[in-house]
Amino acid sequence: MRVVFDTNIFISALAIPGGMAEKALLRVIAGHDELVISPQIIKEVLSVLSAKFGRDREALSHVAVILSEVGELVEPPLTVHVLKDNPDNRILECACFGKADAIVTGDKEMLRLGEYHRIKIVSLRAYLFPTRGRW
Repeated sequence: MRVVFDTNIFISALAIPGGMAEKALLRVIAGHDELVISPQIIKEVLSVLSAKFGRDREALSHVAVILSEVGELVEPPLTVHVLKDNPDNRILECACFGKADAIVTGDKEMLRLGEYHRIKIVSLRAYLFPTRGRW
């Protein structure tokens, strides 16, 4: 399954060792699912890590390399304006142009969509613990 993780999943995975978000990232690293990521998502993750967690340039550089190696990097040719928060729109673009099956997020506005262009939008819990197969 091809998945796009919202920025909040990456931040939680990096900031809370042993948490559910880290388990989701490890699931991708183990090859159970394929991560799709864009330069815009990586930029947003680095921005949040710098602003809210005070990570230095070396740590940010390391994170950027890891994220680009763990996932398939796609560069969406178009922008969408579906949600109020522009970084959330970058997630939708990445999922569409990266031919993802699902978006994993904790964002309530995005979760309310439920689906976007046949791409399921699911919570972290639903991703890790699907009931009766997949969502």
